[in-house]
Amino acid sequence: MDWGLKNRLSRVIKPDTGRCVMLAVDHGYFLGPTTGLEDAGKTIAPLLPYADALMPTRGVLRACVDPAQAQGTPIVVRASGGNSIIGELSDEDITMSMEDALRLNVSGVALSIYVGGEYQHRTLVNLARLVDEGQRYGMPVLAVTAVGKDLGKDARYLSLACRIAAELGAHFVKTYYCKDFERVTGTCPVPVVMAGGKKIPELDALKLTSKAIKGGAVGVDMGRNIFQADDPVAMIQAVRAVVHQNMSPKKAHDLYRGIKASNKRKRGRK
Repeated sequence: MDWGLKNRLSRVIKPDTGRCVMLAVDHGYFLGPTTGLEDAGKTIAPLLPYADALMPTRGVLRACVDPAQAQGTPIVVRASGGNSIIGELSDEDITMSMEDALRLNVSGVALSIYVGGEYQHRTLVNLARLVDEGQRYGMPVLAVTAVGKDLGKDARYLSLACRIAAELGAHFVKTYYCKDFERVTGTCPVPVVMAGGKKIPELDALKLTSKAIKGGAVGVDMGRNIFQADDPVAMIQAVRAVVHQNMSPKKAHDLYRGIKASNKRKRGRK
C-alpha cells in the first residue's frame, strides 16, 4: 500500500484510536427519497462535525454538501449503482470514474458486491477493476457486502463475502453484524466496518455498535440509525462515544438523552 493510499485511509480510520464513525447517506441511489434524506443537505449539515467520514453518492455530494463546511470531513463516495428497490438488487455496475473521484477530492470509493446474487460475477469483477484503478491513483476501495432479498446475514455467508472482497484487493470492508461476528472479522485480513442496517430503537443501536466493536470491527458506517433518530445530532455523538471511548451502551444512551434534552431547550429559546 503506497503513501497516498495509506494517507487517505488514515483520514477515515483515525490513527489515534484505530476506529471510525462513518455516516452513510447514500441510500437514495436505490431507495430514492429515503425517510430522513428527503432534504439531504438539511440532514447532513448538522451531522458533519461529528462524522469521521461521510458516505454519499456523488450527486448528493455535489448538490447538497457545502464544500467549505465539509473540508474537514473525509468523503467515501459510492461508485456503484444501476439497481433499485423495485428491481434485482444485485444488478449493479461501476457508475463513476476514478478521475471524477479525484475531482471530488474524496478519501475512498465504495462498491457493493453480491456474493450469491444473480449478478455475483459482475459485482466481484467490478470490485477487482475498481481496486486496480484505486491502486493506480492511490485511492482506497471499500467493498460493501450487500445482502440480496434471499440471502441470510449469518457468519458463514458474511465471512465468505468479506474474505472474497479482501482477496480481490478491497482495502476495507463493510458488512452486517451477526452471531459469531468474531468469525467474520477474524478471517478478514483488512479492516471491517459494521453496517448500521434498518432503524431500531436508539439503545438497541448503541448495543449493536458496542457488540460490533468488541467483536473486532474498526467502526460503523451508520445511516438510518442516526439520521432517523429522534435527535440525530445527539445520536451520532452517542455512537462516537461507544466507538472511540468504549463507552457502555447504557452510558451512551444517557449521553444521548442528555444532549437531546439540551438541544430541545436550545430550540425552545429560539
